[in-house]
Amino acid sequence: MDGSPALDTLFGFVVAPGLGLLIGIERERRKGEGPDRGAAGIRSFTLVALLGALGSHLGVPAMLLAGGFVACAALLSYLRSSTEDPGLTTEIALLLTYLLGVLALVEPALAAALGVGVAILLAGKSRLHRFAQQQLTPQEIHDGLLLLASALIVLPLLPAGAIDPWGVIPIRKLWTLVVLIMAIGAAGHVALRVCGPRIGLPLAGFVGGFVSSSATIAAMGQRAAREAARVDAAAAAGMASSIATTVLMALLLATTSLTLLRLVWPMLLAGTAVAILATWRLARRARASALDPAATGGRPFDPREAILFAALLGAVLLVSAGLRHWLGDAGVWLAAASAGLADVHAVTLSMGQLVTAGALDAVDARFALLLGFASNTLTKLMLARRAGSAYFARLWPGHLGMLAALAALTW
Repeated sequence: MDGSPALDTLFGFVVAPGLGLLIGIERERRKGEGPDRGAAGIRSFTLVALLGALGSHLGVPAMLLAGGFVACAALLSYLRSSTEDPGLTTEIALLLTYLLGVLALVEPALAAALGVGVAILLAGKSRLHRFAQQQLTPQEIHDGLLLLASALIVLPLLPAGAIDPWGVIPIRKLWTLVVLIMAIGAAGHVALRVCGPRIGLPLAGFVGGFVSSSATIAAMGQRAAREAARVDAAAAAGMASSIATTVLMALLLATTSLTLLRLVWPMLLAGTAVAILATWRLARRARASALDPAATGGRPFDPREAILFAALLGAVLLVSAGLRHWLGDAGVWLAAASAGLADVHAVTLSMGQLVTAGALDAVDARFALLLGFASNTLTKLMLARRAGSAYFARLWPGHLGMLAALAALTW
């Protein structure tokens, strides 16, 4: 906080008891009545927070002495109540409140944020217990741990460099895509549980499309293959991801080349309108065929399918790089078409940069964007076909309609 040391100290002494009061109110409500009531309530927590702030102000010896006293008090409280309630929540909260009081004199804003978080966590006891014990299935817990292990353990251990002669297959980036597909599947599963299939899955698909529309279509295709009754909702999610594709293309051009954006915005707008119309139509069909929104919908994702998708994408990149190496660079259009097989956003970014640098005419860049979009559409349709004929039949009209709209306005 900006200001004199005296004002900073005063502010810390205001924040500390405020946090103790906030946490103490929640604990007071669960304290109970009579001789068996809890040992710490609103006054105890407020005083402990103030004790922490005062110890921090007086120095390390006072802080250690006060901390030892609070620890002993928490231990005695636990020994007294362990026969009726073996939980440690109140005792841990008491020690945490003391540390927040110490922190309040050094980083009052951080202490305030953490204190509010602690109070919310304590107040949500019933909902958290019900969520963990009744709503989460063993399969969801298993898949959630698998996703965390893939992102936090496996990913950091993988090498960052490429393993092929042309430098187009970086293992870490491919595994990042695997994690992304699993995360999109998990997000769709959560959205399905919270909002139901008609709204939840298309919303998850739209958000996932800003990261990777192809990965989103693959992830939703997994769900469509497992749950035939939700193929319309999964297809609506896959189509919604393509809305994000054209929106993000416009945003990327707005940051790299306004000249190219002024030339291509009608085609992007037309493609977005077609995608919105197709998504709305599929969402209406999903409403008519939706199951109970409270149903779990099976497992959130299939890790084998995610790994296979990344492997297929790596193969596409390798073949594309090999053709350019052996046949020579046939110009920017061939490069855009081959790069679009993996990601049309990379094509958009590179075209915008080339136009801004004066290395490419905006008209040529517009045709290159169309080729990149066309090859990316081919990738999406191949992924949709792999998920099953029902899923593919619902996606191909919208995606070909988008491509036709872009092509008509480009020509």
